[in-house]
Amino acid sequence: MKLFKTKILGTGKYHPEKIITNEDISKMVETTNEWIIQRTGIKERRIADISKGETASGMSEHASRMALKNAELEPNDIDFILSSVTIADTLFPNMSSCLQAKLGITNKCGVLDVNSACTGWVSALTLANGLIQTGVYKKILLTGTEMASSFNNWEDRNTCILFGDGAGAVVLGRCEEEEKGSEIIDSIISCDGTKGESLIMRKGGSMYPITKEILEKREQFMEMDGPVVFKSAVKTMSSHALTLLKRNNMTIDDVDWYIPHQANLRIIETTGQLLKCPPEKVIVNVENYANTSSASIPVALNEAIEEGKVKRGQVLLFTAFGSGLTSAATLLRY
Repeated sequence: MKLFKTKILGTGKYHPEKIITNEDISKMVETTNEWIIQRTGIKERRIADISKGETASGMSEHASRMALKNAELEPNDIDFILSSVTIADTLFPNMSSCLQAKLGITNKCGVLDVNSACTGWVSALTLANGLIQTGVYKKILLTGTEMASSFNNWEDRNTCILFGDGAGAVVLGRCEEEEKGSEIIDSIISCDGTKGESLIMRKGGSMYPITKEILEKREQFMEMDGPVVFKSAVKTMSSHALTLLKRNNMTIDDVDWYIPHQANLRIIETTGQLLKCPPEKVIVNVENYANTSSASIPVALNEAIEEGKVKRGQVLLFTAFGSGLTSAATLLRY
């Protein structure tokens, strides 16, 4: 079977207009700007406004239209939509079907949602690559969209400071034979389900549907064991990165840009140190948006391209981790 190489044709992003700073949060819970920056590196985050259409699918639409424009394509050029989202607009139908309608796509292309929390977009990138490599589809719209504010407990100092809303998107396609350079080199997807309860939203699913009692006790929000998540994130992201480099006979010196999941500056710094990656080769924007879950890497990629940092032919390394505890990494040539 002939295998095609996958190329990123265009990228896009979207963030809500509303900004909540650390000073704003200090008026909600007992914390300070200095405390938040010291522990997370975060200075502000964007929060969606549903009245302005800033839903998960709405933000995804904006990011997708930018990606399509940068790819010089029309919505109906898309063969398949793959969306990473933790909580979509509705439990069903899935968000990708909503996005298809909002983009005005009439070709009845297939759609699929992936829920792997912060890891989702990198995991979905691996799935999309397989579909393009094997010739099943030629052009795939891949989005990472998160509206964390919908399940963020603004009375919990340990979690409310960490998350923000936003969307990122890429259009993937075949790298034509006459072209050179662009390809997904290698990927890893993994999970340690034994630590799943360290980052969880227990209530609101089929086991515990939302009830008046749950709402009164404010049990509908996420729970997180910070130390467990921190250690697992650093361990898995660095391990996956080193594994990809080793099995492709590469070192961190061969990587032009490292783009990790933007969860926490301390996690990013510690992982970079373990990889012996120079700080100047690490793309970081967490101070502006906080943790936007699976949207963080495609957003960071888009900004790095727009700023002229990431250029064609360069080697990029993505690593991510999330609830589950899931993790994934991808090595590619842009």
